[in-house]
Amino acid sequence: MKNIAVLGAGAWGTALAQIIACNNINVNLWVREPELVKDIKTKHKNTLFLPDILLHENIIPTNDPVKAITGVQAVLLAVPAQHLRTICKLLTSAWIPGLPAVICAKGIEQNTGSLLSEMIQEVLPQAEIAVLSGPTFAQEAAMNKPTALTLACKDENVAKKIVETIGTQTFRPYYCADIIGVQIGGAVKNVMAIAAGIVAGKQLGDNARAALITRGLAEIARLAIALGGQGQTLMGLSGLGDLVLTANSTQSRNFSVGLELGKGRKLADILAEKRTVAEGVFTTQAVLERAAKAGVEMPICEGLNKIMNENVSVDSVIQSLFARPFKNESRF
Repeated sequence: MKNIAVLGAGAWGTALAQIIACNNINVNLWVREPELVKDIKTKHKNTLFLPDILLHENIIPTNDPVKAITGVQAVLLAVPAQHLRTICKLLTSAWIPGLPAVICAKGIEQNTGSLLSEMIQEVLPQAEIAVLSGPTFAQEAAMNKPTALTLACKDENVAKKIVETIGTQTFRPYYCADIIGVQIGGAVKNVMAIAAGIVAGKQLGDNARAALITRGLAEIARLAIALGGQGQTLMGLSGLGDLVLTANSTQSRNFSVGLELGKGRKLADILAEKRTVAEGVFTTQAVLERAAKAGVEMPICEGLNKIMNENVSVDSVIQSLFARPFKNESRF
């Protein structure tokens, strides 16, 4: 593959474009903000979302998403989950049959409860769907710091081509076929990262955070398996790896939201200060709706939803979780 499109010029989309461009590949980068197109062309910098990285000259910015996908061999979709459907609808008539759509966003559609792969199957049925997910902070990946993640695609040959195209010595994608498991790991870990941030904000200790991460992983795996994913996938980079990263660092947008909630601040006030999207805020309710339909119990997600969407106090939710009956530990 010599020509790739990346749709979405936030920190992660820009980091992906930079990594791929450094592989001597032409990258069409769709940028929503007109002023940012000019900055990338003239200054070779994403001054809004990744200002410290000097961008490769192989990155070609554009405000036209149809132009961005013209003549490319794969499209990486790095638009935030709740806006992805809108962008995909603009591309329906221009999408060439078999052109890979690589989902790089993490989340579940709030309005429909759809996984992003289900949405793309509906809007772009001619696309070959893949999912790229794992423990990744954009700044570190763009700086060539060691990063490993998972590329899921049902067609192994397509998966290998994508991996060979985007992989470098320091950016290491491993491939698998479990599209469902990789998506659930990426979506629900954002929810768990907010919960972990609350634990930190309440100063409940490292024991409590370790317990939260472990029991949170059990919830993630239960849902993935119920929806047709594989439990083994959640023990890998797109499950355990991603959860460990985002539940332990203030670099995580979701963890930082939880940290402030744990300190007693209101969600609306926290979000008003942020330019970037904390997907877990929007994903929580959709996760619970899918879990209810699948008959999966997710007490941590339920508690977090009560805090964020039902105005229940943090202390009250914590006490209700501590009051749950003792059980035989079972991850799946």
